[in-house]
Amino acid sequence: MKRLMMWKSWTLDWSSIANWVTFVTSFGIPFWAKLDASCHHHPKRTIMPTSRHSSQPASPLATTQTIDVAGSETVGPAVFCADLHGQFSACSSSFTHLLRYAACDVIGRDFAALFTLGGEITAKDKDQLRKTILSTTLSEGDYRSQLFAQPKSGASFAVEFSATLLRDASSTPAAIVVVVVPAKAGRSEATSAPVTKPGSIIWRKIDGTEFILASPAMHEFMAFVDRVAGHTETVLVTGETGTGKELIARTIHQSSHRRSRPWVDINCAALPENLVESELFGYEKGAFSGADTSKPGLFELADRGTLFLDEIGELQLQTQVKLLRVLDGQPFYRLGGHRKIKVDVRIVAATNQDLEAAVSQGRFRQDLFHRLGQFQLRVPPLRERPEDIVALAEHFLKLKAPAKHFSEQAISALLSHAWPGNIRELRNLVARMAMESSGSQIDFPKLTAALTGEPSALRQTASMPVSNLDSMEEQMIIKALERTGGQRTLAAEQLGISRRTLSRKLKEYNISFAPGDTTASLGFISNEQQKFFRARVEIPVTIKNSQGEITQVQGKNLSTGGMGLDGLTEPLRFAGMVDVSFTLPDSDVQFQAKARLMWVGDEGRVGIRFAVIEPALFEQLQHWTNRKMKDEGWDFSS
Repeated sequence: MKRLMMWKSWTLDWSSIANWVTFVTSFGIPFWAKLDASCHHHPKRTIMPTSRHSSQPASPLATTQTIDVAGSETVGPAVFCADLHGQFSACSSSFTHLLRYAACDVIGRDFAALFTLGGEITAKDKDQLRKTILSTTLSEGDYRSQLFAQPKSGASFAVEFSATLLRDASSTPAAIVVVVVPAKAGRSEATSAPVTKPGSIIWRKIDGTEFILASPAMHEFMAFVDRVAGHTETVLVTGETGTGKELIARTIHQSSHRRSRPWVDINCAALPENLVESELFGYEKGAFSGADTSKPGLFELADRGTLFLDEIGELQLQTQVKLLRVLDGQPFYRLGGHRKIKVDVRIVAATNQDLEAAVSQGRFRQDLFHRLGQFQLRVPPLRERPEDIVALAEHFLKLKAPAKHFSEQAISALLSHAWPGNIRELRNLVARMAMESSGSQIDFPKLTAALTGEPSALRQTASMPVSNLDSMEEQMIIKALERTGGQRTLAAEQLGISRRTLSRKLKEYNISFAPGDTTASLGFISNEQQKFFRARVEIPVTIKNSQGEITQVQGKNLSTGGMGLDGLTEPLRFAGMVDVSFTLPDSDVQFQAKARLMWVGDEGRVGIRFAVIEPALFEQLQHWTNRKMKDEGWDFSS
């Protein structure tokens, strides 16, 4: 969706029942919105748009827009106004229809209560979202992001959220106007990962690049990526060369609340040692020979955005020290400068090196390694995801030669290759085959010649003879068991077959796979972040206040530090210390603790923090959350 702007200045009388307001898209298409402020009264103001663009006035009959969400039809765009404190001051009927609220339900409320970055959130998350939107809109004139709208009833859904700053006649910021469009009607390139089924192929578009996900391993991995994107901590992306680490980093940026802010990248291995520091931190005029003018560094350019440090393992120790200080929130100086500079930048780093080995060899600082690796994401190599090999090969071939296709034996040869260069090697090979093959089919001899120089050198394995496509099934089963650590039920689900069928196939192929055998994990979560890991639950919880009053509520999120509750209709009666008890899920452990109410949300949603827990119960809770982290695929230090 193009950024929306207002046409000419207009006077809004907040005391009236409703107001028609003219908006114009940046490509000149006008529409009208009727703003309802009947539940709240403000003095009359003259509001002006902040946009520098202009457009000709349009008739109120010019356009209408129909949006269908959850079966409800609304006419016109969903628009609301909020004051500079984030409280609703007016909204269109389309907005109230979209979220199933009456105008009186929202006027005067905090707009951040109806929007999230995704998933369950706390009051702190709402405060942060409101501050981010308001501060960005005030400083830049607008804010645009993909958020999740929470209707009065039903599930949340993705929307394009576009805010524009409005100024009064004296150019003083007075309010913000926001246009909300369901994501399926928007034009965002970075979308939340959909629920996938075994064998399904997902296409995502990141900065114009097609991202194809066909394997269960990549479906699982991208779920990690989407979850990590919602946080603000640094991320370390590891993986072999050619696996697409930069594309993963861009996905993190595009899926985060910083997506409308700068994306800046640097390859630490592509610059001489003496230039890396000046590129990162900038320099002042006369700092060194040839510094004829001052230049801001990449950290300054990426302020409030994301800085991607590719090949982070190539940084020299001296630069590592300065980088660590910035990551810890300390200000820095440009080379030759005397002015302290402080920035708000999220770091995403990538490497194909073994940084733990580099730490033990003294080439990489241990404290920086731990600081970077609060979240570690390991991109699986191509050989661990055979489904992607076929999907990517066919995609690359379609781009180069749409009329050509691979023979069955050629596909088998692709699956048998080790792909040390991963996706980059596959893309280059397919481009070469598309150019060299004269017929409509790329066959086995030509492909093997391109892979190895001579057909006889093609790697053959007992698990997948290149001459037999049926053996692909055996390879798929082995990969599924590796991904699930030998858990047959999970492997069967990923393969889309029953557990009985899987057992029969294991006997047929004489596959022996002990539980616990697994490939390297896809994600690593640091000790610091383990404390904040929240497992989704649906359990009855009993709470008792100091007066002995008891009530039953529903537990939603559970961590070692506390939990989220639903259904506490009178939270103030349970202020102070309360007793909490529930049965730990998937066990017969009766958990009891003393807790405090930490935040209160809408419709009976509250958050509590555990204050006193018996050591034995805390240990069992910790073991339980560790199991949940492992079930989700996270790896962590014990």
